[in-house]
Amino acid sequence: MKWVAKDIEVYLGAKEYVDTVVLPLLPVSFADDIKQTASMTEFITLLSGQLERQFKGRLLMLPGFSYIKTESEEKLLETVNHWGAEIVKQGFKHVFFVTSDSDWKAREDKLDGSLIWLPFLPLEHMDKNYLNSILEDQVKQMISLFIKKWQDRDSQ
Repeated sequence: MKWVAKDIEVYLGAKEYVDTVVLPLLPVSFADDIKQTASMTEFITLLSGQLERQFKGRLLMLPGFSYIKTESEEKLLETVNHWGAEIVKQGFKHVFFVTSDSDWKAREDKLDGSLIWLPFLPLEHMDKNYLNSILEDQVKQMISLFIKKWQDRDSQ
């Protein structure tokens, strides 16, 4: 379910079945890597939409968390972990952070949630049909990651 009023209404009626939240992590930079961070954000945003459609009724897709790429690691971790703690406090069992920013891989063990990192693909010149095919392939790979994390958590 998306973070839109119509889906939230459905969520409120089926809270007990929605145990997962996904928070896309979206970097922003105005330096030399501006185009790269824009591509990362575009890719993760499109991928998150596909993922939400695949798991509708099982997860809540939050709007992306945009952050300045030059922000200190300490402040970013504090903010993102605050999100994670609030999500768990609200009764969700699983928190996933999805990103293409490789800096998060180095911070993964400090996150209060599961990180899914995917290398971004520059999409600006890609044919729409090819783009959809690539996104579908990426989501298929992510499905097995989600299922494994759900099973690991549920078996504890």
